[in-house]
Amino acid sequence: MLYIIIYILFEVYEVEWQKAPTMEGMLEKMYTYYKKSIFVFLLMHPTFYFAITFMLFTNYNIYALILFAIKASDIATKLILMKQLFIDKQISADLSMMLRTPIHWLLPYIGLSVYPFLIYMALS
Repeated sequence: MLYIIIYILFEVYEVEWQKAPTMEGMLEKMYTYYKKSIFVFLLMHPTFYFAITFMLFTNYNIYALILFAIKASDIATKLILMKQLFIDKQISADLSMMLRTPIHWLLPYIGLSVYPFLIYMALS
C-alpha cells in the first residue's frame, strides 16, 4: 500500500506541473525544463524512476514491466513531439490542430486510475 501512495503522490506532482488547457500547452511547459537540460526534464518525472526501482524490487514482475514500458514510451513520445514542435518546427497541419484542441480537465489524471492498479497487481 505504501508503494501505491508514493506513486500517487509522484503522479499528482507530475500532473500539476504539466497541466495546461491543450496538449501544446503541456508540451510548452515541459520544453521549458528540457531547454535547461534533458536531465532536468527527466528529473521532473519521478514516476519514471519509481517504475525502474519498482521493476527491480518486484524481480521484473510482468505488471511492473508494463508500468515501466508505459512510462518509458510516454517520455519518449513527449521528447519526439517537443523535438518536432519546438526544435525542428516541422509539424503537420493535422498534428498541429490536434495539439491545439482543448483537452478535458480530467484527461491528465487518467494515470491515477491505471498505474496504481498495475502496482497493486505486481504486489499481489
